[in-house]
Amino acid sequence: MKIRYIYLTFAMLVFLSACEKKLDLLPQQDLTEELVFSSPETTLSALRGVYSTTQTLEFYGSMPQVIADYMADNVDFIGTFPTLQQLNDFASVSTNSSVYDVWEIHYQVITRANKVIANVPNVEGLSDELKAQYIAEAKFLRALAYFQLVNFFAQPFQVSNGNNLGVPLVMEDFTGEVTYPSRSSLNEVHAQILKDLEEAVPALPSSYESASDTRGRATKGAAYALLSRLYLYREEWAQVVEAANNTLEQGIYDLAADFSFYNGNTSEDVFTIQNSATDNGRTGAGGWASYYMPASAGGRGDAPFSQSLIQAFEAEPGDKRFNLKIEGQTAGIDYFFNNKFPDAVNNSDNSPVIRTTEVYLNLAEALAHLSTTPDVQAIDILNNRIRRRAGLGPKSVLTQNELINALLLERRKELAFEGHRRMDMLRNRQNLRGGQASAAFGAPKTILPIPQREIDNNPSLQGQQNEGY
Repeated sequence: MKIRYIYLTFAMLVFLSACEKKLDLLPQQDLTEELVFSSPETTLSALRGVYSTTQTLEFYGSMPQVIADYMADNVDFIGTFPTLQQLNDFASVSTNSSVYDVWEIHYQVITRANKVIANVPNVEGLSDELKAQYIAEAKFLRALAYFQLVNFFAQPFQVSNGNNLGVPLVMEDFTGEVTYPSRSSLNEVHAQILKDLEEAVPALPSSYESASDTRGRATKGAAYALLSRLYLYREEWAQVVEAANNTLEQGIYDLAADFSFYNGNTSEDVFTIQNSATDNGRTGAGGWASYYMPASAGGRGDAPFSQSLIQAFEAEPGDKRFNLKIEGQTAGIDYFFNNKFPDAVNNSDNSPVIRTTEVYLNLAEALAHLSTTPDVQAIDILNNRIRRRAGLGPKSVLTQNELINALLLERRKELAFEGHRRMDMLRNRQNLRGGQASAAFGAPKTILPIPQREIDNNPSLQGQQNEGY
């Protein structure tokens, strides 16, 4: 019997289709694994193929980030996709096709990264330094994929100190033998992410020759920054401080002077997925702007500002971040839409995975938690870096809680429409939608179901479905 187990199935021609524009040797059906890893040039193309997979709509082409926004309180759902409406209503089912697509693409990134990690050591003519670097880059991408997966398919660390089920760990290169992994715990998945990033750091460069590579390929700073986010989600405050400082000490990251940095590959970008009209639009489903821009600007107009977010901005007039909006209509009703990603025609806007501002916010929040009184450095970050650039005056904070709440508010406004809000609320034990029981912290449908297709095909997953599905 032929078993279709999608996230373990890894045909080489599928792998190569992700990097076909980078590798022009033979028709892709004739390319063997031996040929792909036969030279330094083709090996680099294979690595770039993993990066190419991260551009996919369901990885960081906006779908997971839009799902996160629909489940939180920064946007209103006014779209027409039934699968996304289910998620917005906390009424999803295990056969939700959007959920399955997110799961599938993330495991494609993982299996393709595994392929690079397994084969690079045997490439002739590739220096030991580059071998170590390419493996490190693949480990960074694998860590990012697993981090996103557990954030969606597992309850956050705060529910049961990470002892709850996470996702299956697939760490070996697929060479034809089908195996059936069960779900590892959240702590086990986090430990693997930590291991990948810590092993990657020594071999990663601090920068590359081009700005697009420095901001769009894995670097020491990007690995440290992702570590700071992981530690933040686990409330390991001292480790957040160390990882955030390690990022900033690379010397190439700083807050941009204003908010024109999006898509610019500036010092504001720690790790940004590089897109073009060809890359991000190749699925035909659009990208960030497609969801966040109104129809008059070429978008779908599915995710305008929520009234709650508007009120948060209007509470302090003059916030320059509120200028990153555009007015538009859906069904004859006026809305504010996000204008951070303006290219709804070609969907060529880069995807901001990690920004310098987030690293500073991670650092400040951790410092605030480590001190029983308002931390001076955290206050400086709040007022002299975050609020000053936004055109706001300093905020007086008298207690530790006031400082933490002020930082979380700035985080909400600063990182709006970039996919952070849902996890920021859950890790702070907040209700995703005020007064809605199904959206409460720890409620079953605040996380996604394991796709039914995976459970049907993998006997090790049977009995491991998330509660409520």
